[in-house]
Amino acid sequence: MRHFFRTQVQPDEVVSVADEFFPTIGLTRTAAESRARLFKGELGTLKLTVKKEGGHYTFVEVHTDQMGESRLDRNTKKFFLQLHKIDDPRHKLEPSY
Repeated sequence: MRHFFRTQVQPDEVVSVADEFFPTIGLTRTAAESRARLFKGELGTLKLTVKKEGGHYTFVEVHTDQMGESRLDRNTKKFFLQLHKIDDPRHKLEPSY
């Protein structure tokens, strides 16, 4: 599955947050480039790429080898929430019901 997120967090910080976040869910970093990471584990395989876009935006793209809404995909969304909290610490997560 493919996920993407745009943020104002700098690319190096996005990669740093990924290096801290994904091992906590049981994934091991198997490959590392300056703005790309490959993680593997029991939940599946995840490839993360980060690039500057439009001046002050950072485009974060994640590909997983899972079909549908897997645990790996839900954790990818939690990772994006981590980035959003860094970008806007005042934001509070509220239910929409």
